[in-house]
Amino acid sequence: MKKSLLAVAAMTAFAGAAQAQSSVTVYGLLDVGYVGGNERVATGKAVGKQTFNTIGQSAESTSRLGFKGSEDLGGGTSAFFNFETQLQPNSATYSSLQTRAAFVGLNKKGLGQAAVGTQNTVVTDSIGKTITGQLNNIAGSMLFPSYTGVATLGGSSSVNAGNTNGNTDAFTFRTTNTVKLQSDDFAGFTARAMFVMNNENDTQTTPANSGTGYSGGKNNQNGWGLGADYGWKKLLVTAAYQSFRAANPYGTNIDTTSTTTSGTPVAYGLGVGTNVQDNQAYVGATYDFGILKAYAGWVNRKVTSQIDANQFAKRTAQEIGVRSFITPTVEAWASAGNGRVSAFGAGSPTANIVGWQVGSNYLLSKRTNLYAIYGQNGTSNASSVAGGNPVSFNASNYAVGVRHTF
Repeated sequence: MKKSLLAVAAMTAFAGAAQAQSSVTVYGLLDVGYVGGNERVATGKAVGKQTFNTIGQSAESTSRLGFKGSEDLGGGTSAFFNFETQLQPNSATYSSLQTRAAFVGLNKKGLGQAAVGTQNTVVTDSIGKTITGQLNNIAGSMLFPSYTGVATLGGSSSVNAGNTNGNTDAFTFRTTNTVKLQSDDFAGFTARAMFVMNNENDTQTTPANSGTGYSGGKNNQNGWGLGADYGWKKLLVTAAYQSFRAANPYGTNIDTTSTTTSGTPVAYGLGVGTNVQDNQAYVGATYDFGILKAYAGWVNRKVTSQIDANQFAKRTAQEIGVRSFITPTVEAWASAGNGRVSAFGAGSPTANIVGWQVGSNYLLSKRTNLYAIYGQNGTSNASSVAGGNPVSFNASNYAVGVRHTF
C-alpha cells in the first residue's frame, strides 16, 4: 500500500513538473488618441490640399493581441510559438484583423533557434534596434516611413494611408512562408538568416481571351536574407541584406507595373507587381552616452523588372536622431533625414525626399504612457518627367494619445 501511495505521489510530482516546464503568455497593446494631418500636392500651377483630424488609433505603436509560449524539452532544448494579430480599437468589427506573427520553432541553449511561419524580416530586426522613433506610425521617419491618416490625396482610404512621399516603400517588414534562423550571442556577436519560399507551377494553357497573357505557368515567390549585430559596451552596430524574387511570366498580367510611377512622385510602386527582383539593404548603429542615446541608419531598396532590366525603381535614405529621458518619467526624441527616389534609369523621374520628427512620452506607470508626436515629409519637384508638369508633395502628421500594454 505504501509503495502504491509513493508511486502515485511520484507520478503526481512528475506531472506537476512537466506542466511547470510549459508556459503560455497572453499579451497585447492598445493605442488610441487624437490624430491629425494635412497633405499638399502641387502639379504645375494646380495645388491640391487635404486636412483631417480624428479620434484615431495606433499612432505610436500598432495595437495588437498576442499569445506566446514555450516548452522545455530537456537537454537545453525548448519549443516555442508566437501568434500575434493587429487590433483596431476604433473598428466596430473584427474584420480588419491582420496576422503580425504566426510561427513555431525550436531553441537550443548555446547555439540558437529556428522558426517557421509568418515573421519579421532580417532588415526589420535591424531597423527596429536602431531607429529613433521605435517604429511609430507618424510621418517624418526616413527609415520607417508611415502616415497615420484616413485618406490620401490619391483617394485611397486607409487607417494608415501610406503613399505619402513615396516613403512607405523603404523595406519589406514581414514575410509569410518563412524559415528564420538566429544564433545565440557569441562575444557580442549575433547572426540571423531567413529563407522564403512559396511556389506554384501549373500547366500552361492557351492565351487568355484578352490577349494580355496566359493562364497557368509559374507563380513563384522566393527570397533570402542575412543579418548580423555586434554589441560592445555602449555601442551597437547592425547590418542586414535581403532579396526577394517574384516570377509569373505566363500570368494574365505580364506588364512591368512594379517599376512604373503613379501620376506623381508620391508613389513609385516599389515592391508591387510580379516579375521583379527586389533587393534591400540596411546599416545602422546606436551609442548610449548616458544622458542621451544617438541613432543613425541608412536604407536602400531597388526593384528591377525581370522582363526589362533597364526598368527599375530605387529609394535610398539616411537618418540620424537622439532619444533621452529628460526626467525619470519624461522621455523625448528627435530625428531628421533625407534621401532620393528614382525610376526607369537615366532620364526618368527622380526626386529628393526629406523628413523630420519630434516626440515625447510621459510615463504614468511601467505599462501606461501618454504621448505626443509630430512629423513632416517632403518630396521635391520630380525632374525629367517627359511631357509632364513638375510635381511636389508635402505632408505633416501629429498625434496625442495614450498607450497601454498588458
